[in-house]
Amino acid sequence: MYTRPSPRSRRTRGPRPRTTARFTATLLTATALLVSACSSGASTTTAGGTVEAALAALPHSTPSALASYYDQRLRWRDCGVPGFQCATMKAPLDYADPDAGTIRLAVARKKATGKGRPIGSLLVNPGGPGGSAIGYLQDYAGLGYPAEVRARYDMVAMDPRGVARSEPVECLDGRQMDTYTETDLTPDDQRERNAVVTAQQKFAESCGTHSARLLRHVSTVEAARDMDILRAVLGDRRLNYVGASYGTLLGATYAGLFPGRVGRMVLDGAMDPSLDSRTLNQDQTAGFETAFAAFAKDCVRHTDCPLGGKGTTPAQVGDHLRAFFRQLDAHPIPAGEPEGRKLGEALATNGVIASMYDEGSWGRLREALTSAMKEHDGSGLLSLSDLYYERDASGHYSNLMMANAAVNCLDLPPAFNGPEQVEKALPAFGKASPVFGPGLAWASLNCAYWPVRATGEPRRIAARGAAPIVVVGTVRDPATPYRWARSLAGQLSSARLLTYDGDGHTAYGRGSSCIDAAIDAYLLRGTPPAAGKRCS
Repeated sequence: MYTRPSPRSRRTRGPRPRTTARFTATLLTATALLVSACSSGASTTTAGGTVEAALAALPHSTPSALASYYDQRLRWRDCGVPGFQCATMKAPLDYADPDAGTIRLAVARKKATGKGRPIGSLLVNPGGPGGSAIGYLQDYAGLGYPAEVRARYDMVAMDPRGVARSEPVECLDGRQMDTYTETDLTPDDQRERNAVVTAQQKFAESCGTHSARLLRHVSTVEAARDMDILRAVLGDRRLNYVGASYGTLLGATYAGLFPGRVGRMVLDGAMDPSLDSRTLNQDQTAGFETAFAAFAKDCVRHTDCPLGGKGTTPAQVGDHLRAFFRQLDAHPIPAGEPEGRKLGEALATNGVIASMYDEGSWGRLREALTSAMKEHDGSGLLSLSDLYYERDASGHYSNLMMANAAVNCLDLPPAFNGPEQVEKALPAFGKASPVFGPGLAWASLNCAYWPVRATGEPRRIAARGAAPIVVVGTVRDPATPYRWARSLAGQLSSARLLTYDGDGHTAYGRGSSCIDAAIDAYLLRGTPPAAGKRCS
C-alpha cells in the first residue's frame, strides 16, 4: 500500500507546490511497522479475540553507544533555495550495532520569521514512504503553511533513510522503470501471470544488487529513531511534528517509542499500524472505490463527462471505465511521446487512481479521459501517471518507488507469497472495488520476492504518557480510509480524533477553515480540538 498527500492541486494559502510523494508503480504495497526488537512482547486481546503485539517505549535515557550521535552539531549551509538552510546528520546504520557504520541523512530548515516567542522546531513529513520531506518543505510547507505557524516555528524536514537526498535506495534505471510501470496487472492467461511475477522478481533483484547495504535498515522504526536524534541536535526537549499519510505511521511510531518526548503532534490521513499488509491493501482498494463513486457522481453532472450523462449510476460509470481499460489492454493508444510510449491499461489505470487523491484534479481527469476515449490521445492520462511515478520528461525517475518498496517490504510480511494466493484473493478484492480490485490485488504481490525478510509485524501503538496527539481522518479518503483514523485514535492513549467530512486525501490546508483553525490553534497554543470534533 502506498499513501501520500496531494499538495499540487490543494487550495493552499501560499505558492502552489509540486507533488512530493506519489503513488508507486505497484499501486499498492504494504505499509506498516515495527521491528520486533523494539517490543516487550506484550499483547492485547481485541473484541474479535485476536492477539496483537503492542509497541513498547524505549528507555528514557540515551544509551552510551548513541551519545556521539545525540551530541553532534549540524553545520548549516545555504541550500540554493532562498530562505532555506541545509545540513547533514549522521545516524547509526544499525541501532542494534551502532559501531557497524553510519548513514548520512539530509536535513533542511527555514528559520522562524516572526518576532514573537519561538515555540521551537516543527518537523514535517509528507508521506510515502519514499516522499522527499525536504522537497515538501521547500516547495510547500516552508512557504504555504499559515504565516502564524511559520512565524513561531523553525520549519524543519529530514529525508528519511533511503529516500531522496538521504543515501537513496537504488534499483532500476529509467528504461527499466518504463518497462516495469507498463506491466499488465490484470493478467488474462498464464503467460501474462508469469510476466507479472517476472517483473516483480526483477525489480526486487535489482534493489538487492544496487542497495544491499541499505535494505535491512530502512524500517519505519529506524526512521523514527533518527527523528529523535534530530530532535536532540536541534535543541528541542520535545518533538513537534506534522505528518501526512505514511507520515502518520512515522509519527505514531515515534510516539510509541518516545512517548515522553512528544510535543505538539498532528497525524493527518492516518494509518492503522495494527493491520497486516493484505488487510491494508484490501482496505485501501475499498477506499479508492469510495473515492471513485464520488468522482462518478460528480462526473455525470458535467456535460464533458465521457463516462455517462445525467442519470448514469456510479456502477454504470465504473462499467464504462472498465470497458475502456479492456480496450487499452488489447490496443494501447498513442500518447504523443517522442520515445514512442503508448497508453496501455496499466498506465491509464494509474492515471485514474492518481486523480482520486484530490477532487481538485477531477476536471483534469475528465479532460484526459475524453481525449483518450474519443480522440485516441493518451497523453493526458500518461501525464497523470508520470506525475505520480515522479518521472520527468527526460525519462528519469526519482527513487520514490524504490524507497517505497524497501520500507514497506521491511516493515511487514508480504500480502501474498505467490500468484496462487493472489488468485484466491481476487474475488475479495473485486468486491472491494469492481473497477480497481483485480489490478490492486496483483500489485500487492511485490514484496513476495523481496531479497530481505521483513523485520516488522502489525502492532498496536498506545504511547502511554504522551502529550495530546491530534489524529485527522477524512471520511472519503481514498488512500487512508477513515476507519484507520478511528482505529489509530482508539489505540493512542492521548489521541483526539478530528474528522473532515469531505473528499480527497488528508485534510489540513485543503480549504476547510474549520479543520485549519483547529490544527492551527493546537500548533500555536497547544489546545487540542474537542473530542469528536467534526468539520466539513
